Amino acid sequence: MRQQLLQCVSNKADAIIIGAISSEGLNDLILQLKNSGIPVIDLINGIKSTAISARSSVSFTYMAAKSAEYLLRHQPQSSSLAWFPGPAQAAWVQDAEQGLKQQLEGQPIQLLHGGYGATDNFSQATLVRQLFTHHQPGLVLANAVAAGVAQHFIAAEGLNNIKVMAYYANPEVVRLIQSGQLLAAATDSPVIQARISIDLALRLLEQQPYARQVSPQIRILDQQSIEFLPLQQIIAPKQQWMIRQPLAAITP
Repeated sequence: MRQQLLQCVSNKADAIIIGAISSEGLNDLILQLKNSGIPVIDLINGIKSTAISARSSVSFTYMAAKSAEYLLRHQPQSSSLAWFPGPAQAAWVQDAEQGLKQQLEGQPIQLLHGGYGATDNFSQATLVRQLFTHHQPGLVLANAVAAGVAQHFIAAEGLNNIKVMAYYANPEVVRLIQSGQLLAAATDSPVIQARISIDLALRLLEQQPYARQVSPQIRILDQQSIEFLPLQQIIAPKQQWMIRQPLAAITP
């Protein structure tokens, strides 16, 4: 990601929007950008830097807390909850862990930590298999990739009494909820957040009034609400996925 950011600078970007992987790994470059007069917008994942110009993000503390609240309200008889947060160094994972801990404080439920890992299918499947080798939790709360992996594993093993929820949504999670296989997911309307980040960048460049942080409302997707919530605010349109690729040079 550092190389991508440097490419943006060499291509003379007027403003930069970052969906960071590490919460502090780009802080030296972001400070340089601020000192050069280039605004930087923090998009979704969270950057711990005072040099950020504006933020389009929702606290994952609240995302995880609302998810845990929903699980405990709908499955109060469960005695254990498996937790698959995501990559350890990501700010959104650290915030999510804080929210979950706060929500479970004083609750008569055992937390089974599934471990940290990148949000790819292989890494999360490894963690899911490792946990289920030793435990059979009543509930699973997970990042979107792990939630999908866990649901497929549970179905294959015939463990249909275990309920799975994602603390954020992706297309596979939405599909599983629509088909009745996944209990629910929280969503922070990432498509709306992306649009907000563009608006913030333009306002900064045009020296218009702007908010330092803009946050859409957190909503819960389940069997009932998914019929009414506008999915175009949650999932990018087809053929418009965000794909990592080299930046093209600016042509004269």
